[in-house]
Amino acid sequence: MAHVDDDHVLEYPIPSPAALEPPPEWAELRTGCPVATVTLPSGDTATLLTRYDDVKQVLSDPRFARTAPGAARISSDESGGVFNSNMANALPQTGEGHQRWRRAVGRWFTAKRMAALRPQIEALADELIDTLRSAGAPADLKAHLGFPLPVWVICDLLGVPDSDRDRFAHWSDTLLNLTRYDLAEIRRSQTEFGAYMTEHVAAKRAAPGEDLLSALIAGSEEEGGLTDGELVATGQALLVAGHETTANMIGKMVGMLLADRSRWERLVADPSLVRTAVEEVLRFDANPGFGMPRFLTEGARVADTDLPPGTTVVCSMAAANRDATAFDGAEDMDLARSPNPHLTFGVGPHSCLGQALARTELQAVLDVLVRRLPTLELAVPAAELRRVEGLAVGGLRELPVRW
Repeated sequence: MAHVDDDHVLEYPIPSPAALEPPPEWAELRTGCPVATVTLPSGDTATLLTRYDDVKQVLSDPRFARTAPGAARISSDESGGVFNSNMANALPQTGEGHQRWRRAVGRWFTAKRMAALRPQIEALADELIDTLRSAGAPADLKAHLGFPLPVWVICDLLGVPDSDRDRFAHWSDTLLNLTRYDLAEIRRSQTEFGAYMTEHVAAKRAAPGEDLLSALIAGSEEEGGLTDGELVATGQALLVAGHETTANMIGKMVGMLLADRSRWERLVADPSLVRTAVEEVLRFDANPGFGMPRFLTEGARVADTDLPPGTTVVCSMAAANRDATAFDGAEDMDLARSPNPHLTFGVGPHSCLGQALARTELQAVLDVLVRRLPTLELAVPAAELRRVEGLAVGGLRELPVRW
């Protein structure tokens, strides 16, 4: 373990000893160096926050912008990564423009609307588990269930054919690059992705359907509606989120619950714990990816440290979620934990717009899995599970299971 001290600049993201385990540096940073200087894959430096109160403060403070000229680049290539991408720059990041965008898109992601999708999601999970069972054990739960389910849901919401999912997955991966792809591949993919979504928006304008993009296009013709550029970027952002974050989270969720099988057995015995178990899995996730960067537009004080204007801050929500000052037994997984004010979806004006959808998908999948495959177990030791590498999102490459 690299010990944290004033003379040592950590490389970020900090590697974990195992796919489901947190880096030991998190605990050391929280207690000894809560405002730490780190080097990003781009070579740029940033300030890393790991304490609950500090992360919550920064994510709620409008002086910390989503991005700005001069912000540190996260990616090792010239594109700078997803937070500096054309997609990110096309969406309004602050003020009334951002609130207008959130209002327009957020109408589709209410808890009530997502709850109405639940029976459809459960039926799809049942179908995918049928396919998994017929494939025979051992099988990769991520490939059979974790990936196809959220991809189908987001494609349906956007009115795009899920037969294009392999292309979407590749475009999503290149957009989330840290160290995996070179600049030529990223530029080619972003150009293809932009062209695809531009064509899709035009097709929906000509022949609207019952989907989210058609509704946003209809609203765009009113005063204060979204521009074509914003519509394209919104479609891209939702496709990336639907592919990467929830697909990876399903695999990690089941992996965490099976790593100590007494957790799984408790859920099988008491499925009413599914809702709180999902929240605890979200809090306990030690492999979430990059975290949330913020750019300081004017000086601010965090954890007794004065940060100058121009500082790029990286908020590690996952490290903050293990902060013992915020959670009793923070290093223990408590499937009945309530309340559970974790920061996984962020907080404040930029909190995750799709969190009601993510919760609905995770709860539906877990409900169906517990009912259909009560004997589910890992087909390899938890320590042998392999991480997704080189992207801004965290996940497992595969989740081998048997039943």
